[in-house]
Amino acid sequence: MATIDLIVLGMLKKGSLSAYDIQKLVEYRNISKWVKISTPSIYKKVIQLEEKGLITSRIEKDGKMPEKAVYSLTDAGHGEFEKLMLDISRKPIHIFLDLNAVIVNLESMPLDMQRECLDHIEDNIRLLRSSLEENIALKKNAPDIPATGMAVLHQQFLLVQAIEEWITTLKKGSEPTDS
Repeated sequence: MATIDLIVLGMLKKGSLSAYDIQKLVEYRNISKWVKISTPSIYKKVIQLEEKGLITSRIEKDGKMPEKAVYSLTDAGHGEFEKLMLDISRKPIHIFLDLNAVIVNLESMPLDMQRECLDHIEDNIRLLRSSLEENIALKKNAPDIPATGMAVLHQQFLLVQAIEEWITTLKKGSEPTDS
């Protein structure tokens, strides 16, 4: 998947990292909240990228810690990073939200179950909002967080606000009317 390739290559463009370090950065930056990327996919991806000659590894040992592979970009990896940046930025933007699969099927459910589904989505959005607020506050003045990283957090927050408003509208539309 090109997106995971871009994330891994982008992290390695800034410096050499082990797969574990990449995975920790994905967690720290909450990347898995806005891109489908898992710990196993990171480990698989570094192996694939090395097989393609886009990254290279060297084995390091630090004190009593076990040996680990530390990855760096090759010249081909730098070129692929730039190519992916341009290719992905040219593509139409698709916003995939799993909750839309529920929303489009709401009318097939009894009214009480429709409300229950919307309540569940609303609860999850509320949790996401809380997590984003905490993350933004935590990273707001952190010197190691680039402006683009904060921009993504703010983008996600705006999306949460829009979904909250959208759910409120949906819930109003599913209220029984007085006859």
